[in-house]
Amino acid sequence: METRTAIILCGGKGSRLGSIAKKLPKTLVKIHSNPILWFVLKNLQRNKFNHLILPIGYKGNMIRNYLIKNKKEFRNLKIDVVKTGIDTTIASRIHKVKKYIKSKNFILLNGDAIFDFNINKLYEKHITNKSDVTFLGNPAQLPYGVVIVEKNRISDFKRDIIFNSVKKNEKKNFIGYVYSGISIINKKIMNLSFKNFKNFEKDFYPKIIRKYKCDLNHIEGTWFSIDNQKDMHSLNDQKSKNYGKVKKILKKLNEK
Repeated sequence: METRTAIILCGGKGSRLGSIAKKLPKTLVKIHSNPILWFVLKNLQRNKFNHLILPIGYKGNMIRNYLIKNKKEFRNLKIDVVKTGIDTTIASRIHKVKKYIKSKNFILLNGDAIFDFNINKLYEKHITNKSDVTFLGNPAQLPYGVVIVEKNRISDFKRDIIFNSVKKNEKKNFIGYVYSGISIINKKIMNLSFKNFKNFEKDFYPKIIRKYKCDLNHIEGTWFSIDNQKDMHSLNDQKSKNYGKVKKILKKLNEK
C-alpha cells in the first residue's frame, strides 16, 4: 500500500473553548464519548491515509499519552508526534514537521473538526488534475440573522442558515467560497519560505495561488468545526439536529 501523509494541526490552545481548554487540548475534547482526534484519525484511515504527522504544542503530552494508551486502536497507522512548541505559529509548526512528509502529495487539516466525506476521491482527483494545491470548500452555518430578499422585496427572515459562498460589495464579479481548513498539497510547495509567517493561511495561500496550479473542490458530505463550547454542545445535545449525524459517523467509523 502506498504511503499517504496527512498533517493534523493540533498544537493550539483552543482559547475559545474557555474553561474546557484549561484541562485538555481541543483535539481531545469529547464528542459522543470520543475525542475529536479519534474521529479525525479513523476517518483518515478509512480514506487510505496511513502516515499521520501531529505537530503538538499546548498540553501535547496528553495527546501523546492518548495515542500510547490507544495504540491498538491505531495500530495500522504510522504516527509521528513532533513537539513544535507551545506558543509556536502554525507556519512554524508546519515548517518544523515538513521533513517528515513521505508522500508526494499530502493533506493538511485542522484537528478540531469532525467530518464524513470521500477524501480519497478528492485526493485522487487532485493527482489526476496535476494540481499543486486543492482547497476543499464546504457549507457552513451563518451565526447571524438574515433578511431574505426575493424579486426586490423582503420575503422572509431566518437565522443559522447554511451557506457556502459570499459576495463582496467592492467587487461586482467577486464570489468567495467557505474554506473548510483542509487542503491537499504537493510537497514541492513546502520548499517555499514560510516559517516566519504570522498567519499561515493569509500570508501563504495568496502567494501560491498566484504562482502555482490551484483548484477548489467542494465537500459532499458532513463537516463540523468545533470552535467553541456552543459547537461542542450542538453535537453532544440529543435534541440537536446534528446529534443524529454524528451518531451515523460514529457507527460508520466503528465498522470493521
